[in-house]
Amino acid sequence: MSTQPQRADAVMTWEHVADPREAGLSKAGLDAVQGIAASQATDMLLVVRHGKIAFSIGDPTRKFLCHSMRKSFLAALIGWEVERGRIDLSATMKSLGIDDREGLSDIEKEATVYDLLTARSGIYHPAGYETPWMRRIKERRHSHAPGTHWCYNNWDFNALGTIFERLTGETVHDAFARRIAGPVGMEDVSLSGDAPDGWHESFEISEHRAYPFRMSSRDLARFGQLFLQQGIWGATEVLPAGWSRQCTMPYSHAGTHGAYGYMWWLEREGVFLPGVVTPKGSYAAMGAGGHYCLVMPALDMVVVHRVDTETKGRGVSAFGMGRLLRQLLAAVDDPS
Repeated sequence: MSTQPQRADAVMTWEHVADPREAGLSKAGLDAVQGIAASQATDMLLVVRHGKIAFSIGDPTRKFLCHSMRKSFLAALIGWEVERGRIDLSATMKSLGIDDREGLSDIEKEATVYDLLTARSGIYHPAGYETPWMRRIKERRHSHAPGTHWCYNNWDFNALGTIFERLTGETVHDAFARRIAGPVGMEDVSLSGDAPDGWHESFEISEHRAYPFRMSSRDLARFGQLFLQQGIWGATEVLPAGWSRQCTMPYSHAGTHGAYGYMWWLEREGVFLPGVVTPKGSYAAMGAGGHYCLVMPALDMVVVHRVDTETKGRGVSAFGMGRLLRQLLAAVDDPS
């Protein structure tokens, strides 16, 4: 198991290595990484190795919109609800009373929570908070039966938020703050005031709301480190035993994007980002425009990449991120 950030007072504060070479990273290699980051819209890059911050660009306390990384946050939260019996993965939309504005067919209502969690619901009802790419790849309504076809579909992810909040009586954001942010010592999460770090977005086309987050990079790195440590933080079992593994198993082939688990993206035989062979067993929470929380167990490493996507026209493509990751991997002198 990886070394964890040291406890300082009541807050878990990241320890920084004095020299990146202590973490098995070459200075020349990291200089090249810095050059690539400077050539594109990278606003924050944070590399954690062996439980310590080994390299960073930008302000680790600055909060960015998380986009679709919110889905991996919810996947983490569902674990204890399954363990304690409040959420049944085999429950159908019919049994849960889940419907939508245009109405779900009898076949669509047979989709299970498990189908939604793996993006295999077959429910292609209009959904909110979709990117242009998501709208392009969305299947035709009623084209696939539940459980038979993978499609990255916001209806599944938004409806899961509805299911979670109905069955637990707690918002996704409050549950995240209590069950994950608190136990791992996130320093910047705040749900109070006029601009909380978690909120809901409602839509005319669907009754199922999105549940966006903003988060600092140093806190997002803790989320990645929690999964790297298989849900354990210090002496605390933050996630149920085996849940992090279940989340990051390759339930579906995702083409050039690798594979897909429980709302996590996975490498598949090295396939993940274009132009780079990603280490075996790696997985990531990903958000539109260049947001990544990439966990590479083979290297005992977490990489957080952020972009100010709220500034119009600003983003880093998968090709840009692939080029940066390739150079970062080349900077690893010690693969242990």
